[in-house]
Amino acid sequence: MDTATRHRLALTLLFITPALWSVNALIARKAPGVIEPHLLAMLRWLMASGLFFLGAHAEIWAQLRQILTDSKHYLTLGALGMWICGAWVYIGGHTTSAANIGLIYAISPVLIVLASALWLREPFSLRQALGVGLALAGVLHVVLKGQWDALAAVQFVPGDGWILAATLSWTLYSLLLKKWQSPLSLGAQLALISLAGALINLPFALWEIFSTPRPALTAEGGMLALTAAVIPGFGAYLAHSFMQRELGAARVSVVLYLSPIYTALMAWVVLGEGLSTYHLWGMALVLPGIYLVTRAGPR
Repeated sequence: MDTATRHRLALTLLFITPALWSVNALIARKAPGVIEPHLLAMLRWLMASGLFFLGAHAEIWAQLRQILTDSKHYLTLGALGMWICGAWVYIGGHTTSAANIGLIYAISPVLIVLASALWLREPFSLRQALGVGLALAGVLHVVLKGQWDALAAVQFVPGDGWILAATLSWTLYSLLLKKWQSPLSLGAQLALISLAGALINLPFALWEIFSTPRPALTAEGGMLALTAAVIPGFGAYLAHSFMQRELGAARVSVVLYLSPIYTALMAWVVLGEGLSTYHLWGMALVLPGIYLVTRAGPR
């Protein structure tokens, strides 16, 4: 695949990947009372790592010496992206509202943009900063359901701490994934990161299995884990890693602002939840914002 084709594919994935991630929001709504958070995260990433390994096992075996040298990188990324950004989100979702989750997650792209410019030295223009601002306004409009005065009445609860930790963890994961360049292919790299995430989740999952009074794993819980592994796991993380290699962490981060809109659309189609005018106004701000951030041209 030539450079131009890879770049076009990365731009296309900007609008597909948030839809894959939004499936995880539906899973999080279904998971309480069905499967415990660490068990769900562990199974999700164990199965996802298996999918990645299918196409990368020969490369991993050939690069084993280099992999052992870089093992701390994979463990760190697994902890940040698959443990804290996995199980901790499910835990926080038990005690905080969807609005609070959306408000807290809205700061992640801004943090990634600033850190990418200051730490990774990625170029970022005033035009792109305007795009981030438009997209941020759009997602906040959706989270607040168009009632901006409700922002003053927001109350934070202990569960928000889990979500804040996940937000900061995702920011660091995105930056380190870009900074720690690997000689491995994307599939091989994600196979190792996913496996590391599953191993880190394992002791917590075992504690949940032996401490919960109900069956720890049912057919419904297994299907939730499998769905999480295939769509927001294997598909979304592979696309995210590819986009970061092609476009940079800052430009890719803004696609997070499509997730609330995609989640609303999926909830409308799958769960029968209604759409409102604030969703449309939010999209009217987010889409031009993403265009400004990702558009090629003079800076």
